[in-house]
Amino acid sequence: MPCELAIAIAAAVSSRAGLITFAILNCNPEVVYDLVLSMEPATPGLRRELGARDLTLFAIAGIIGVRWIASAAHAGSGSILLWLLAALFFLIPLSIAVAALTARDPGAGGMYLWSRRDFGPWHGFLCFWIYWMSTVIWFPSAAMFYSSAAVFTLGSRYAALANNRMYLVAASLLIIWIALGTNIVGMKIGKWTENLGAISTWTLGIMLAVVAFLIWKQRGSATHFHLLPDFNWGTVNFWASIAYGMTGMEVAGLMGAEMRNPARDLPRAAWIASVFTTLFYAGSTAALLVVLAPEKISDLNGLAQTGQAAGEILGASWLSSCLAALVLCSAIGQFGSLASGVARMPFAAGADHLLPEPFARIHPRWATPWISILTFGALASVLLIAVQLGDTAQAAYQTTVSLMVISGFLPFLYIFGSAWKAGNKLSAISGWAVTVLAIVCAVVPTSEVTRIWLFELKLALGTAAVILSALAVYRRQSRLTYPAYSATPRPSPPAFHN
Repeated sequence: MPCELAIAIAAAVSSRAGLITFAILNCNPEVVYDLVLSMEPATPGLRRELGARDLTLFAIAGIIGVRWIASAAHAGSGSILLWLLAALFFLIPLSIAVAALTARDPGAGGMYLWSRRDFGPWHGFLCFWIYWMSTVIWFPSAAMFYSSAAVFTLGSRYAALANNRMYLVAASLLIIWIALGTNIVGMKIGKWTENLGAISTWTLGIMLAVVAFLIWKQRGSATHFHLLPDFNWGTVNFWASIAYGMTGMEVAGLMGAEMRNPARDLPRAAWIASVFTTLFYAGSTAALLVVLAPEKISDLNGLAQTGQAAGEILGASWLSSCLAALVLCSAIGQFGSLASGVARMPFAAGADHLLPEPFARIHPRWATPWISILTFGALASVLLIAVQLGDTAQAAYQTTVSLMVISGFLPFLYIFGSAWKAGNKLSAISGWAVTVLAIVCAVVPTSEVTRIWLFELKLALGTAAVILSALAVYRRQSRLTYPAYSATPRPSPPAFHN
């Protein structure tokens, strides 16, 4: 009897334990290994600390990146429509998919569990690895932006530091390790970092709206608003950034093992966070454009420029420092949210023996996957330094953004694939369409890139390195764990139910 047919019969008539026993007696070791990995993993030691309020703030901190509003304002008022379209066709479908999949598989690891269950162990590992590495890539570009903004908390005389590479690298490293350190000591403490970030984001959005209203009332808008975005090669890359700005809900799904009631709390938190995110992005972009014309807003320093200009118009010299401080607090919350969530994936893979055993360790006192968090921070720090080579700071920033978008969107092919299998077909179709469009747009260089060949080479080599490294690690660890096992993708055993 063929092994796959034997497993199918056993799955139909047997318990989980009986299925494994039947497979051991009737199948070769490689299929048994796949079958065991297809089981839902245990999440020993993690504590269920997150309620509905925490999840809402966690999701807001994970989704919203205040740096995207500077990029949106730089592209013009047509960006507002792009925000609304991205929310309708990507953020809402993603929220529906993540809530449904987390309720189905409420364990640590989120998309790793979903793709492993639906497509097999190799695809689960590939999804985790690409997303994990894309977040490592995300950290340097985000840290550079927020470090640049943080300069303006010191006053305008220090503004020159915003383009100083030595400062940007040192400050970025400090921000990264503050965010990671608070999450190593446990979610009971770490969640307040994310809560602070979300509250700071709320405050920043309200303050920008008030400032824009006062300036509009005093002298009118600096920008003539129009509905449609500008369609040219210089703005195509930015469309991918708009879509990427709406990602982050999937991070909440990574925390399934630490939610008190995933099926009840996450859908509610997802809808609240989605509505707030859309209003924040669209409203804040409009606010920046009221204060300054698009050509006077840079991708890297746009918020600081807006704060300075608004302070001069309103006679409030403290405004720039206040906005910069809120941006910095929002950044630390976002860093903590992403790092703590993403660290649960290597922890789950370590528990499955697809990464070295230390990744599955829980800190005896703080009950966190501390090895995963430290490894993540080390890789992000090395990459932060590496991307500075070969071009200007602005080009280095654009390269990391594009590489982050390309690698960051690949796992969504799996997420929406799992959503399709879970019955959310409309969400899957919409999410797939936006995902493919974003990847295509990300390879188009912006006007700030002076060496196009170097930009494209970095993207190609970076993407290839992420995928090939996943294959290398998976093969090596699989052979170490079970010598007879091969990493060649094979059909996974049929799904089974208790």
